[in-house]
Amino acid sequence: MKTKLYLFKIVAKHLSFTKAAEQLYISQPAISKAIKNLEEEYETTFFVRKRNSIELTTEGKSFLIYVNKILAIYSEMEERFLYKNESFPKLISFGVSTTLSNYVIPKVIARFRMQFPQTKFNIVSNNSKNIENLILNEEIDFGITEGNFSNPKLHFEKFIKDEIVLVTNITNTSFKKGSIDIKTLQEIPMIEREKGSGTREIIDAFLGDNKISKLNCVVTLNSTEAIKNYLYNSTDYALLSINAITNDLINNKLKIIDIKGLCIERWFYFVKRTGYLSSSMANFEQFIRLNHNF
Repeated sequence: MKTKLYLFKIVAKHLSFTKAAEQLYISQPAISKAIKNLEEEYETTFFVRKRNSIELTTEGKSFLIYVNKILAIYSEMEERFLYKNESFPKLISFGVSTTLSNYVIPKVIARFRMQFPQTKFNIVSNNSKNIENLILNEEIDFGITEGNFSNPKLHFEKFIKDEIVLVTNITNTSFKKGSIDIKTLQEIPMIEREKGSGTREIIDAFLGDNKISKLNCVVTLNSTEAIKNYLYNSTDYALLSINAITNDLINNKLKIIDIKGLCIERWFYFVKRTGYLSSSMANFEQFIRLNHNF
């Protein structure tokens, strides 16, 4: 049952069977079957299947509330019983790229320290290249970065997929259908990250692949938080990580505008020195995988 509920949560998060399958490394038919079984078991319909998308029904939204509560209890049980005999170092040092260090990792560490208060953390937030150099110099134990496979001294394992989406203030009614084409993307006023940021590099690469030379940048800011605070007071637009705006979507501060024909995705990876073995680090990595969605 836990697996079915978790599948439901991921499908509800993405509103896409395909994206859920990609995140979970299982086939789309397997996910569709699991959701269908849940619907049959509870004798209701959780998703409305449209031609190119799905939406949560009213019953589906209510069911999601219970699913989140139940999965949270499962997580507490695993922390209490599966990890009770694990020993961790007194200090864990690792590096995280900026997006994850701001929006994903802090809540994971808070949950971890409730279970293992004896462990302290030194967490370095920086760009991927600098984090990888710190790992190679043995200044930190491991990292979570956007991945760069050019150095054979480093080993990478997939963690989570991220998507860069176009967002604007919830009050912006310029595009009532909720979507624009690539031509319009080049015309609207955009707020951008500074050159050198990992997010900016990902965006520039995808724009180049789609033969878009530049956007109509009206303001450049050096952090995602600064961009979000700008958007709260404007009807301009920005390309931001979906992980950075989850609470803004829930609280109806920002909304996503779909870009037809353009999907900007990237993976975050666990990275460590090739050949580096540590059972405590492996257990901690597993803890992050189990708890980053809560």
